[in-house]
Amino acid sequence: MKSRPSPSSKSSPFAEVDLERLERCGNSEVIFGAGKTPEQILSISLQLKASGQSVLITRTDATVFQLLQSSLPGSRFDPSARCITWHPKKLKIKNKPLQLCVCAAGTSDLPVAEEAALCSEFWGNKVTRIYDVGVAGLHRLLRRVPELRQADAIIAVAGMEGTLPSVIGGLVACPVIGVPTSVGYGANLQGVTALLGMLTSCASGLTVVNIDNGFGAAAAIERMKKRTQPKHPRS
Repeated sequence: MKSRPSPSSKSSPFAEVDLERLERCGNSEVIFGAGKTPEQILSISLQLKASGQSVLITRTDATVFQLLQSSLPGSRFDPSARCITWHPKKLKIKNKPLQLCVCAAGTSDLPVAEEAALCSEFWGNKVTRIYDVGVAGLHRLLRRVPELRQADAIIAVAGMEGTLPSVIGGLVACPVIGVPTSVGYGANLQGVTALLGMLTSCASGLTVVNIDNGFGAAAAIERMKKRTQPKHPRS
């Protein structure tokens, strides 16, 4: 006997779209594009659109964007972030936007940093990008400290040994989310060294997400915002 899909989900042969996640968690289901065909991504996107929800697709490409444009007019593709975004025209953001800084240690970290920045902007926040401020040239970071101290939260993205979040964590009072990247030479172990360095940071209260997970860092801050502001946004 086949199980029946939840009334809060839209069933298809390859996915059950969680249409209730917006009310339950404050944000619509996000589509992870890697491993999905363009047609599968289109089908899921249309189900979200039909329910009046925004669409965010991560780890995707221009081929998917070309297929979606006619069905999601006004959608945008950012090749550096590898994300597609679309909002209903009548969308209203009820929560106050946060002032965020997304920092990247080096230019090689930008795909992950841009994913974090774009996802944060998708959820209605204001983002200042501070890039190429790794500890190999610490003076570059130190002259941006006034901006860092104005932020409500900071996402710090770094590969190699992953030191940047620890340094920032010792300079500011706001939440700092560390994002290790797989950028680095052999002993970087495809991001494991940076991950362990961030997890063992002596900067108290540093939050760390998984390797290359810029989306996860933005989502972590969004959860913090939801609990400190009175009502979930319709986004």
